[in-house]
Amino acid sequence: MKTAILIPCYNESATIKKVVCDFKKVMPHADIYVYDNNSTDGTDKIARENGAIVRYEYKQGKGNVVRSMFRDIDADCYIMVDGDDTYPADSALEFEKLVLEKNVDMVIGDRLSSTYFEENDRPFHNVGNKMVRWLINLFFKSDLKDIMTGMRAFSFDFVKSFPIVSKEFEIETEMSVFALMNNFSIEEIPIDYRDRVEGSESKLNTYKDGYKVLRMIYTLVRDQRPLFFFTIASLVLLIIAAIYFFPILNKYLIHGYVLKIPTLIVISTVVIIAALTFFTGVILHVLKKHHTANLEHHLTLIRFNKKDK
Repeated sequence: MKTAILIPCYNESATIKKVVCDFKKVMPHADIYVYDNNSTDGTDKIARENGAIVRYEYKQGKGNVVRSMFRDIDADCYIMVDGDDTYPADSALEFEKLVLEKNVDMVIGDRLSSTYFEENDRPFHNVGNKMVRWLINLFFKSDLKDIMTGMRAFSFDFVKSFPIVSKEFEIETEMSVFALMNNFSIEEIPIDYRDRVEGSESKLNTYKDGYKVLRMIYTLVRDQRPLFFFTIASLVLLIIAAIYFFPILNKYLIHGYVLKIPTLIVISTVVIIAALTFFTGVILHVLKKHHTANLEHHLTLIRFNKKDK
């Protein structure tokens, strides 16, 4: 059984040596891959000198790096961790055990139930993590504790069936929703989190990346739960139409004739749009179910081919 440690990196020269060495010590049987994403500080050289297999992804963004990792590497267990030394290597063995022995498809390193809020001194990051967690659990009927953690483990089935759309830091949110919507097994393990060491700078922009994550959630709700999304949209349109229609109806009942005919025409148009919106959701819901069935067939083929090898 092969385990691969995946470390996406961009300018992590201050910490990459310790991260690679820690994982080599804890998991000497695993292959450690460092994917360098256009670093200018010698991160790749330091990683190579300390025994990591170094590869490159030239399209900027963590999502692009993860896409290359998942396409390039074949393993039975994948453990992904950031190169900033904020996650403990000691937890990796438990992650590996869940994937290889209990057939868990995604293991999530839960920082938020542990030391994250004590270690992280960026209040807006804390608020953002809580808000994203609340939105995902609300819209996708889940109870995940940490949506955006950078330490996870994956099964072969998950990695080879995950169609990555994100280009940057929204990738963690996309992973969580894909697992939830496609019935992959998920386990969460509380892990210690430590803030970055002095000289190591975060690549996250609180507002810019926060907006991208919220936009990703909007897209995922639309694409993964189309019936819910378009039903809500049609209800909003119907409520707006009703607000303008009932005063006209009331005056008609009192006076016996219709006032504001142009407004009534607009209201009728809005109602038609609401109906079309609802049936759009119905059609997309059917297509989504068809896609889910195709994914199950794809997973069956993956397992069959894997056994055949």
